[in-house]
Amino acid sequence: MFFARKKVTMPSRETALAGRANSIPTAERHYVFDRPLAPPYPDDMAVAMFGLGCFWGAERKFWQLGADGVWITAVGYAGGFTPNPTYEEVCSGGTGHNEVVRVVFDPARLSFESLLKTFWESHDPTQGMRQGNDVGTQYRSGIYVTTEAQRRAAVASRDAYQAAIGARGYGTITTEIVAAPEFYFAEDYHQQYLAKVPHGYCGLGGTGVSCPVGLGPVGPADH
Repeated sequence: MFFARKKVTMPSRETALAGRANSIPTAERHYVFDRPLAPPYPDDMAVAMFGLGCFWGAERKFWQLGADGVWITAVGYAGGFTPNPTYEEVCSGGTGHNEVVRVVFDPARLSFESLLKTFWESHDPTQGMRQGNDVGTQYRSGIYVTTEAQRRAAVASRDAYQAAIGARGYGTITTEIVAAPEFYFAEDYHQQYLAKVPHGYCGLGGTGVSCPVGLGPVGPADH
């Protein structure tokens, strides 16, 4: 019981695990798109970051939007205190990090609102520190914005989706919307996991409620 409480309670900066100075090894190239996983990325690309449960299934949702609009997806850890954490450390609940997906995309081809629509419809954002049977601080719902325009779009989409799911009996959205923190790449075997292991575990489950955003033309929220 103590362990269960610890996993759903964020540590403080003082109690978080120490971590390490050097980054942990990860893949060099994207398994699906065959492009370098790490920056630098092309200058005309924008960056978004989302947490919506186990990052294996979450990443697949975004790379499936297509190589024409998505340049790179990558899974990693963000939103905590421990520098360069390992997967085991994140899962212990001692780092404060969330399992996140970094999406590098072409805003001339794919709008940020389209990414938001995929985000909201791919999980249940009302569950707090869990997603289905996956329980822990690393499974919380989050949008980590890189611009003020992204923040405004994220808040507007949250309010629109709250109205939509509230009408279907769901509770209050618990999604955190904050400035993008430092992103730490997850280990090699996590990157594009469900492309390497097509029948691997995916714990994502949406509400079945359509999100009323992302259907219009590309707009200023992309930059």
